[in-house]
Amino acid sequence: MRSPRSLVGGTPVAAHEITFDGRELPALPGQSIAAVLWGAGILAWRTTREGGAPRGAFCGIGSCFDCLVTVNGRPNQRACLVPARPGDTVTTQEGTGRADLAV
Repeated sequence: MRSPRSLVGGTPVAAHEITFDGRELPALPGQSIAAVLWGAGILAWRTTREGGAPRGAFCGIGSCFDCLVTVNGRPNQRACLVPARPGDTVTTQEGTGRADLAV
């Protein structure tokens, strides 16, 4: 029987885990952080600078900046573009993501 996998010769690969706000989530090699979050049913992972409105992926191609997250302590990472790597720690980004720099 022909299947997409048989046509391209792909083989399953082992999943790894990332942590989002303290919750361990399974990720596959090549998945973006946004794809991992969507797969876990998480649709919002940032709040706006003014008003704290929830945001997640909007354009999905790295143009709109709605999907910003903090990855391994580094704020303003576009979840739709950043690949999920084993052991990544991803957190919801509040506002600018730079609260520790506030004066």
